[in-house]
Amino acid sequence: MIQGTGSNVGKSTLVAGLCRAFARQGLAVRPFKPQNMSNNAAVTADGGEIGRAQAVQARAARVPPSVHMNPVLLKPETDTGAQVIVQGKRRGTLRARDYGARKADLMPAVLDSFERLSRDADLVLVEGAGSPAEINLRAGDIANMGFAEAAEVPVVLAGDIDRGGVIASLVGTYAVLERQERERIKGFLINKFRGDAALFAEGERAIAQRTGWPSLGILPWLPAAAWLPAEDALDIDRKGHGSAAPRRVRIAVPVIARIANFDDLDPLGMEPGVELILVPPGQPLPGDADLVILPGSKSTIGDLAFLRDQGWDIDLLAHRRRGGAVLGLCGGYQMLGRTISDPDGIEGPPGTVEGLALLDIATVLAGDKITAAAAGTHIPTNTAISGYEIHLGRTEGADCARPVLSLDGERLDGAASADGKVAGCYVHGLFAADSFRRAFLAGLGVSSELAYEAQVETALEALADHVEEHLDLDRMLALARAR
Repeated sequence: MIQGTGSNVGKSTLVAGLCRAFARQGLAVRPFKPQNMSNNAAVTADGGEIGRAQAVQARAARVPPSVHMNPVLLKPETDTGAQVIVQGKRRGTLRARDYGARKADLMPAVLDSFERLSRDADLVLVEGAGSPAEINLRAGDIANMGFAEAAEVPVVLAGDIDRGGVIASLVGTYAVLERQERERIKGFLINKFRGDAALFAEGERAIAQRTGWPSLGILPWLPAAAWLPAEDALDIDRKGHGSAAPRRVRIAVPVIARIANFDDLDPLGMEPGVELILVPPGQPLPGDADLVILPGSKSTIGDLAFLRDQGWDIDLLAHRRRGGAVLGLCGGYQMLGRTISDPDGIEGPPGTVEGLALLDIATVLAGDKITAAAAGTHIPTNTAISGYEIHLGRTEGADCARPVLSLDGERLDGAASADGKVAGCYVHGLFAADSFRRAFLAGLGVSSELAYEAQVETALEALADHVEEHLDLDRMLALARAR
């Protein structure tokens, strides 16, 4: 199990690299994260939801994603509450204090999923959540040491030197853990090192002397890791453009409070011909944007109110008057309509709110949640698309007579304005398809030669090379076999 001294120390990327490295050795590898909190979700073949990071790790391990790779997924809907997904299915919504009191009840499901994965695996690589040093959350823990002790798995602790204070964070974690938890940690590693790693040799010795844990390596910063989908919304601005381009299109994305499935934006962020502008709260949408994308949301009505609080609704109307294009994805698509109704109070008090009225559609948040893979054709460009749906609600209206997608030759999805400048649909992951993305960008006057999926695969291979070179994989594998 890879645990970390804090959130965002690189655990997800480490596990992905280890998955590919050990898979290249011919091992049957499975990733596993007992509890994840993220609105960046993926859909499995059987229609369940897991964290996007575990889907990437499954790809690294060269196996299909399974609901058992992330048995508990928390999808924040408000500052104090989250939707709870257990073994791929929505269990309900709980406030943080209520979840804290009931999380121990989920341990049987977590251990069941772990056992199911273990049956078909030579090696299961487990990712912790946050940090075991959060001892205020230790009671009933299923994410870190609580799981490690219940499943009797050895732990490697990762520290992030790029954020500073890595010696204090590792030694401090040792200081607050119970004796049996300290003993369960069999080694530490340093992640995101910049410069000459030999200069940190004294730091390694200091950590080892104070903890008794051996060092399993220092992993240098790897720029190629930016090609992998981020798990945390805080990372969505980490992408970099590969090179300069003679013509660049400006695409603005308002960063709403409960932005979801934001890896939709990753391929665009990597395009040399695209300037992807992530607009933070409090800042206006740029007046010279060619396209505004309204992204997915875990709380459509709440994020629509948030959007209006920033004045972005006014900016969107001005953008349309200037002839600018708008694309809504899932929750963003729902916001573009005339109304959004929540008769059963799924997102809050029952009722109906006015939408942005940029499309003649109306949405009702009712019925079963749809979680499914999707494939078909983008009708305006006649290009193939693939992706997935994760949404509640049905959308109808006059502009649905101009659908955006034809899915599996059986049903239509999305809507567009009469001039085609405003459009929306429910399918996530569209821009990963090179043929569609090239045709879409060509409509904005930009050519593209990016092979995105190939670049992700290249990044996974580079990540595996990286961990093989800098970490003691033989020792880590021996730890797992000694369990």
